[in-house]
Amino acid sequence: MAGKILNRYARFEYEILETYEGGIVLVGDEIKAIRSGRANLKGSYGRLFYSHGRPEIFLVGAHFHSDTIDPYRTRKLLFRKDEIKRFIGKLQEKNLTLVPLAIYMKKGKAKVELGLGRGKKKYDKREAIKKRDLEREIQTNFKGRIK
Repeated sequence: MAGKILNRYARFEYEILETYEGGIVLVGDEIKAIRSGRANLKGSYGRLFYSHGRPEIFLVGAHFHSDTIDPYRTRKLLFRKDEIKRFIGKLQEKNLTLVPLAIYMKKGKAKVELGLGRGKKKYDKREAIKKRDLEREIQTNFKGRIK
């Protein structure tokens, strides 16, 4: 059984300002795909749509391995009204994006961790790579001293 399905690409591409947890509406064998770890969030994003005058959040571009339905279909996310209003306010006032960070099981229900993120510039990404490489080098040197 798989744990969290992470979108590691999201933290590299976006500076995550806030995170929220919500449910996800699944059909058919999509829940089986999550439990077995056969889902992919790379390139997916959250989108705000209005249905019958009410705002709703959807997950667009996520891939769930399925034999019966479209693996890339748009899926509805379940958030409270106050959270959706907060999303609307933040998305309108600033240049932010809704980015799915992880999908996981919690008390038998599928949950999605959605982050409000601002896209990083190219030089920010280079700094992140340098920092990661430096930390990796420090760890390898530190391991050598312990032995």
